[in-house]
Amino acid sequence: MTGINQWRVTIIGRAQKQREKLPAKIGVAFELLVAQLKRHGPEASGWQNYGKLKGKKDYYHCHLNKGKPRYVTVWKVTDYEIRLMEIRYVGTHENADYRRIH
Repeated sequence: MTGINQWRVTIIGRAQKQREKLPAKIGVAFELLVAQLKRHGPEASGWQNYGKLKGKKDYYHCHLNKGKPRYVTVWKVTDYEIRLMEIRYVGTHENADYRRIH
């Protein structure tokens, strides 16, 4: 059940397939991040390298782990008023092409 003040977070397209291929430990971290985003919105300040993506309005990212390979998640706020976000990428930092994520 979704609380009245919670955000709706959707994992779209390719990100859903990427999610299914995550190592177990990274998958747990990803699920914790999604739960935090649902409760608190797009601000994920407790996560490594969290921040807005430069040059992309309403896009955010953070690292899910330390070490190599490093895994990242990218999400976009699609509607602030009705509280909607979409996970656009989850995978290795090496394969993340931020210019092509949209």
